[in-house]
Amino acid sequence: MARRNLFQPPPPPDAASTAAPAGEQKARFPNTGAMSGVKSTLKDVASNAVREISVDVIEENGPKDRLSFSDADVVTLAESIKAHGQQVPIMVRPIADKPGHYKIVYGRRRLRALRSLGIPAKALVRSLSDEEAILAQGQENTQRLDPSFIEKALFAAELAASGYEQAIILDALAVDKPMLSRMTKVARSIPKSVIEQIGSAHGIGRRRWEELADQSRSDSVDLEQITATLQFNAAKSSDDRFSMVSDAITQALKSKAPDNPAAPPTLSIKLSDGTALAEVKETARALTFKLSKSDAPEFAQWMRNNAEAELTRLYEAWQSEQMPD
Repeated sequence: MARRNLFQPPPPPDAASTAAPAGEQKARFPNTGAMSGVKSTLKDVASNAVREISVDVIEENGPKDRLSFSDADVVTLAESIKAHGQQVPIMVRPIADKPGHYKIVYGRRRLRALRSLGIPAKALVRSLSDEEAILAQGQENTQRLDPSFIEKALFAAELAASGYEQAIILDALAVDKPMLSRMTKVARSIPKSVIEQIGSAHGIGRRRWEELADQSRSDSVDLEQITATLQFNAAKSSDDRFSMVSDAITQALKSKAPDNPAAPPTLSIKLSDGTALAEVKETARALTFKLSKSDAPEFAQWMRNNAEAELTRLYEAWQSEQMPD
């Protein structure tokens, strides 16, 4: 599917495809050819023009590509807009069943700042389908913003839950299928309430989020319950909050792990002349024999060729000893 740049106005229509038959032109409008050119030009200008729209008629619902921004962020932006004006327009699209009302495509933080100031928003108005709006949202993120891994993961999960096709999600996020799969896995494994408490965590990459996702799937811990006990006020950033959650769940998993007795020491088997023949190691799940191919290479090879027969013989000998006399 060819990607359309949604920041540029659509190309002007082909005059040959839009012109009415010559007889009809003459009957309806004299000099219609000139009028048609003027209308086309005005349409192109209007589609790229920035309009002032009351913030009261702009709705904010729809998939979000960023975690909630703080009140402090909005205040800072509002102060900048008050001093220098709104430098970057937002994008909106008309709501078909509510004439005069619009739905935000991108620029939610700017819209909040403008609401707090009580001034109209400078906006690009585009008649976009749901899919085109998502692509525009993703393109603006790529060009202007720097969403973190977890913000992209949540956005991808929300788009999938809303029924968008995978091809649209891939284009909106500019990722490949393996990365989308990893994002979806993380977003589904970690409760959204926990992610929202942590925040965007720009310094935390995919690998650490995946590790936390793996830990959260353990039946022995409740990540939401653990997070609720943490004192996030002491954290300086969302990266610090992530570390607090990660450390807490690691400690919880350790405390619930069974107390395994120390593994028996490795048993070294040597011949009477001191030649190292084998080592025997024992763990909770296995007993391992390790033959030395450097000290006894011929025996190691012989054992390799006869392992099945010799182990079977030993097992049968052991079994015969278990039988009552």
